[in-house]
Amino acid sequence: MSTVSLNDKIPNNVDLSSDKRLQRALEQWQPGFLEWWREMGPDGFQACDVYLRTAISVDSSGWAHFGHVKMPDYRWGIFLADPEGDRRIGFGDHLGEPAWKEVPGEYRNPLRRLIVTQGDTEPASVEQQRGLGKTCPSLYDLRNLFQVNVEEGRHLWAMVYLLHSYFGRDGREEAEALLERRSGNPDRPRILQAFNEPIEDWLSFFMFTTFTDRDGKYQLLSLAESAFDPLSRTCRFMLTEEAHHMFVGQTGIGRVIQRTVDLVRAGKDPSANGAIPLEMLQRYLNFWYTVSLDLFGSEVSTNGASYFGGGLKGRPKEERFADHRLLDGAARVELVEDGQVVEREVKPRLAVNLETRSAYQEDCQSAVDKWNKLAAGVGFEFRLPSPRFHRGVGAFAGLFFDPAGHRISETEFLRREPEFLPSEADQAYVRGLMAGPVTEPRRFANWIAAPARGIDGRPVDFEYVRWNEA
Repeated sequence: MSTVSLNDKIPNNVDLSSDKRLQRALEQWQPGFLEWWREMGPDGFQACDVYLRTAISVDSSGWAHFGHVKMPDYRWGIFLADPEGDRRIGFGDHLGEPAWKEVPGEYRNPLRRLIVTQGDTEPASVEQQRGLGKTCPSLYDLRNLFQVNVEEGRHLWAMVYLLHSYFGRDGREEAEALLERRSGNPDRPRILQAFNEPIEDWLSFFMFTTFTDRDGKYQLLSLAESAFDPLSRTCRFMLTEEAHHMFVGQTGIGRVIQRTVDLVRAGKDPSANGAIPLEMLQRYLNFWYTVSLDLFGSEVSTNGASYFGGGLKGRPKEERFADHRLLDGAARVELVEDGQVVEREVKPRLAVNLETRSAYQEDCQSAVDKWNKLAAGVGFEFRLPSPRFHRGVGAFAGLFFDPAGHRISETEFLRREPEFLPSEADQAYVRGLMAGPVTEPRRFANWIAAPARGIDGRPVDFEYVRWNEA
């Protein structure tokens, strides 16, 4: 097991002190990161003591410590899963060869692109969620928001370490650029559109952490298969933390549903009693699910094929598959030709994105199934919309379908859009429910039920955030 240096200026388990040049470079990047955190991290809470989980090990049986800490003092660090002895490349043209400890010259640019794109998502989500603390539904939820935020910050550190360590001057410049782009900024936007969408209410936050962070899980699973061993080890440890983000989203929406269903079963109108109607929740689901589908790229992708063939990015849990080269046979994909949806066969490598996306869709359906169990008996069923609906990337981008996947005209789509996606009135209603923070330990906002249990064995009404003025 690797040694963890917790008392270094940058906590790590990569023996950072043995490479003084790299250590100095990262210590020079650190002040810029902290400046970014103060400028773009949680607004108004930098002086609060927050009950946070902090990585102290890569041992799955005891990798984290819980305790109150001010977020600027959080131990952001560099943690990689322990190396596997004699690890071999599991897919693509280099199948069976030893995993790479360094970056092969021919793959330098695409590997850097993958790392930068993943790294860019981490600070972006912090920026998107920056103002949510001021409308928190409880201290429990506020703490969960901040836990997500600091772990996204640590994930940024993980990607920056790879850029500094393996990509020279280009990597250092890319690391600086990660602190310069801003979510939603028209001149310096984040790379992927889902990370430029505004998150101005907690319903959007819970949907984001359910669907967009679940995309993050599948991207990390794919990168964990990489032939570039430092990237694989980095992503394997990041997955340990990512699970909590999806928990926050899925249980958060579940609690919103529970509150609404309780009112419906009591014969009360949710809208008249400060809760969120189930039909409105479905519209938010439609938006965030489809925006997240775009993150998988096109259904037919030469980039996806190239990444797979080169061994840069595999399929989640590649060992499940029988064919690890994807040179023979064909994959069936839906495309649009002459305005009609048709099925076509393509070379299997070209459909790697679609195969990963299909696994993601099954995972999302499992989350929705749990929500439907909560809503059982009130005459409503949540549904994932068709992957043809509301797409900005891929075969169906720019075309118009209803959530069931039926082709409709642009005119009909615009007329019915308030049925499909959150309207301005929906958004105003949701924001109106979240006009201010609920900060007493025993209280929860009216629109959400209390959780079944607290964090780390603590009671639900534990003082998860000690409220101080920044």
